Amino acid sequence: SGTMRQLVTVLAVIVAGIGLVGADEHWWQHANFYQIYPRSFMDSDGDGVGDLLGIQSKVSYLRQELGVDAIWLSPIFKSPMADFGYDISDFKDIHHEFGTIADLESLAAECKAQGLKLVLDFVPNHSSDEHVNFQKSVNREAGYEDYYLWHPGKLLENGTRVEPSNWISVFRGSAWEWNEKRQEYYLHQFVKKQPDLNYRSEKVVQDMKDVLTFWLQKGVSGFRIDAVPYLFEIEMTDGQYPDEPETGKTDDPTNPDYVEHVYTQNREETFDMMFQWRKVLDDYKAEHGGDDLILMAEAYTPLANIIRLFGENGRAGAQIPFNFEVLSNIFKDSTAQDFYDNAMRFYQALPSDQFANWVLGNHDNKRLASRLGVSRADLYNIVLNTLPGIAVTYNGEELAME
Repeated sequence: SGTMRQLVTVLAVIVAGIGLVGADEHWWQHANFYQIYPRSFMDSDGDGVGDLLGIQSKVSYLRQELGVDAIWLSPIFKSPMADFGYDISDFKDIHHEFGTIADLESLAAECKAQGLKLVLDFVPNHSSDEHVNFQKSVNREAGYEDYYLWHPGKLLENGTRVEPSNWISVFRGSAWEWNEKRQEYYLHQFVKKQPDLNYRSEKVVQDMKDVLTFWLQKGVSGFRIDAVPYLFEIEMTDGQYPDEPETGKTDDPTNPDYVEHVYTQNREETFDMMFQWRKVLDDYKAEHGGDDLILMAEAYTPLANIIRLFGENGRAGAQIPFNFEVLSNIFKDSTAQDFYDNAMRFYQALPSDQFANWVLGNHDNKRLASRLGVSRADLYNIVLNTLPGIAVTYNGEELAME
């Protein structure tokens, strides 16, 4: 078709313009990553829920038939499942429906035997409100008083107590929730059952680094870091958090677009934390040997921030800050020129010593075939796997599933 000819031409232009890097590089620099949503991928025990042993049974297929280099698992940790496992009640345990730590170690061993890398989701911005540390913080136990973000709120002249600020959750409504037992509000940038961790607490920072080390010891090769822009909020001034400026985009004060998230996203400290996490991985590799350990970063944020996540001022960050330029801006009626423009926008911003990555689908979006058309699905998959650098495929999209 005309579209296919156009895209093939565009692909040739991009590849020619970029130049190809030698193949004798580190394993991840030209890797095919395959995102697995464990719940719906493969069920080993017939209970209707996918699990780790189900994934293990497909490792040979993924490596030998699909040519996958690494699998990234969406969250598998202990969770009450208020947000599909992104509300974690124990960062060092496996959710019972998915299996056990022994199953994870077995999967890691099978991956290693087949030459496949295993990457886990790391959800550092928040925990579940059922996490023991949240309960300790509610009770103001020593060392946990400021483990989450707490505030008594504002007292109006009529004596009414209201939220500390006008901050709005990603899922609508105030980002502050009153806790009756502690008699304070806690911050939740996502759902109410996902209280934000306080990264200005040294204990939080160390505990989350320990989580990374714990899973590295189980045989994983890296982490995809969830919701990076939300890690830090502005510090209080005179005991108060400032209101965020209104955007004028909507009259609905519960809509997250009602305010400009200047005090709750993309704070300077967020980039520093990424560099600290990379150092945890680099130090682990230096001590234990082996192949590179990698960080993938999920951030729906302006491109300039994505580029900063690679690293700066001599400090290394994530090797793979996800490139969502094509994913976010290509639709069924998009042209080959549109694809070229979006691909090149990322490539022209890419530091010369870094590697491009290409993401066309994930669990947060409708499937590629549904968004871009079944007839074009194979074409887009060819493009994804031909562009220089790293390809990230969401499970099932290689089959044009809708």
